[in-house]
Amino acid sequence: MTEEAHPPQTAGKLAPSAESITQLVHGFYGDVRRDPLLGPVFEKALHGQWDAHLQRLVDFWSTVALGARSFKGDVFGKHMALEGVTPAHFAAWVALWQQHTNRLFAPEVAHDLQVAAHGIARNLFRGYFGNDPGFVQPREEHGGHGAQPRGSEGAQQG
Repeated sequence: MTEEAHPPQTAGKLAPSAESITQLVHGFYGDVRRDPLLGPVFEKALHGQWDAHLQRLVDFWSTVALGARSFKGDVFGKHMALEGVTPAHFAAWVALWQQHTNRLFAPEVAHDLQVAAHGIARNLFRGYFGNDPGFVQPREEHGGHGAQPRGSEGAQQG
């Protein structure tokens, strides 16, 4: 593979780009599919529609991380229609997301992606269970690291 085929890197880690978000989404959801807890829920919901869903997820996370505005949809409503979701599913999803973002990205980029994911998980968890989960990082109110990445506001409706 030539050097041009690789996304830009920062200190050995990927910088946020369309390519690195695609790599994140495909790697992460590959592990989700293999996960004994998460896999069955996703397989039941997507039953043969993984390719289209992965593209929507790339669009979603590109909107969140890069401000791409390529995603339009009802994240909350779609997830509320899923059956059999437990608090353990959320904890597993967040932990797996943290592993993938930490492995791929510089710490500040990984942190921003984790804060965005935690906000989404928090709102979905509230929708399912009526209270906040114990595994989500507290929201940081200042404008430094921890502020929501661009475009994530619409994803967190609930």
